[in-house]
Amino acid sequence: MKAHLLYEDHDFDLEADLPLNHEDLIQDLELTPLLQAMALGDKFLFDVSKRVLLASLDDPEAILYRQRVLADCIAEPKIIREMYAIAVGALEDKRALWWGLNSQYPSLILSSGVRHLEAYVVRLKDLRKIADDHARKFHSAGLTTLFRTLQRELDDEYFQTISYHLKQLRFRDGELMSAELDRDNSGINFVLRSTGRGKPSLKERFGIGPRSSYSFTIPPRDDAGAQALADLTSRGINLVANAAAQSADHIASYFTMLRAELGFYVSCLNLRDQLVAKGEPTSFPEPSPWRPLEFSSIDLRDVCLTLRAQHTVVGNDVDADAKSLVIITGANSGGKSTFLRSVGLAQLMMQCGMFVTAGAYRASVCGGVFTHFIREEDTSMTSGRLAEELSRMSTIADQIRPHCLMLFNESFAGTNEREGSEIGRQVVRALLEAEIKVFFVTHQFDFAASFLQHGESTLFLRAERHAGGQGSYKLAAAEPLPTSFGADLYYRLGGWLGEDDRHPASATSGNTPAGEALSRGSVEQRGEDVG
Repeated sequence: MKAHLLYEDHDFDLEADLPLNHEDLIQDLELTPLLQAMALGDKFLFDVSKRVLLASLDDPEAILYRQRVLADCIAEPKIIREMYAIAVGALEDKRALWWGLNSQYPSLILSSGVRHLEAYVVRLKDLRKIADDHARKFHSAGLTTLFRTLQRELDDEYFQTISYHLKQLRFRDGELMSAELDRDNSGINFVLRSTGRGKPSLKERFGIGPRSSYSFTIPPRDDAGAQALADLTSRGINLVANAAAQSADHIASYFTMLRAELGFYVSCLNLRDQLVAKGEPTSFPEPSPWRPLEFSSIDLRDVCLTLRAQHTVVGNDVDADAKSLVIITGANSGGKSTFLRSVGLAQLMMQCGMFVTAGAYRASVCGGVFTHFIREEDTSMTSGRLAEELSRMSTIADQIRPHCLMLFNESFAGTNEREGSEIGRQVVRALLEAEIKVFFVTHQFDFAASFLQHGESTLFLRAERHAGGQGSYKLAAAEPLPTSFGADLYYRLGGWLGEDDRHPASATSGNTPAGEALSRGSVEQRGEDVG
């Protein structure tokens, strides 16, 4: 039997390697809070969630297959959690009965295999009962196929047959074997036989009437005879012992896969419960093929920030259909980095079949998500900051391929604006030529302005800023400005520029020495955008 809850035609590979850039994705998109919320302290759920989340699907139909299964799980969470508990219980039974299956003695292998099978039969009956009682409540192809398989493969005849064989394998009346004599009178071709008619009759026990067989009894103190009999028994039951062990392993592998695949959906239920409790929106995204390029969102939020924040998180509405490049500019702490993370998180969540934290989300399916975020200074680095950024970009260039999504956050800011802008231009143009969609958060006006002539394929977003310099954490479609509003940060840090320059609303990076210094990158923002 197969679970087929994550893929329609094959099992999920628990041993598959993670993407080469998985560490960057976890760090840059801050995935750990999301995975912790899905796992709720369960290490197994944490690992399964991470593997499924990072193993993106690139087929819209495969994504929709999972979405439909998850929708069924959301509609009947209690039943799904009960099935998951049965799979977990079966594997706990396996750990409790671990000894014997790996023994070199056939008798121990057989007895251990029988004990495992007897425990698994109880769990299989529980699954069959759930299928009988609740199959009609589910509509997705994945779960209806699973329940139909359980009812077909685990019918009453199956349980009667396996119970009969397990009873026989207990050999409460002893083992019956046949053998042949070789030329040297040694035994060959040992075959375990069914006892057939059961126990001998009363006449046979007392030796009355004709005998159907002849026997002898080994004396109690004949150790050599007892050992010889044990050897004969082992040779006779060796094949059936291996068969029992293989059957136990087969059923255990089914429960292992069922636990893993159901575990992902249980993790999704855990996450959704927390989001609903916080009043955050959730919806199933609409995946589409790569061409034509699609990206639109309503009230899109950073799910990791949502899980950490005590207050309500601000979402963004964006329409970037047919846009291969999205450049985000604006003042510090305006929500730019938060929006960029929300895009990466939503893409990963969509492409593993999950819901997203948005009122609505539609995007083209990509071949992989890559990130290049600004990093904090590392005192252990043997090279400069720019060299470290270029090294990471070189690694990405070796891994990325057409039809991927690339997210830049303040990249190539480790040098002056002119050089950083030129590096950024060359990198982005090469990516666009390779049919890679790019989102780029930047304070470099020279870089952003150089793409103004690409209006048909480029969308410019700018962080909104109120008159008093306070950000709304909303992004609007707007061209970049030749200022990074450095004076806002100056005032926030307690700066004083004189009576005429107290109002950040009229200040630009070029009208005060402090503002110009801040806009040129001589002062780093150590925090992160919030929103």
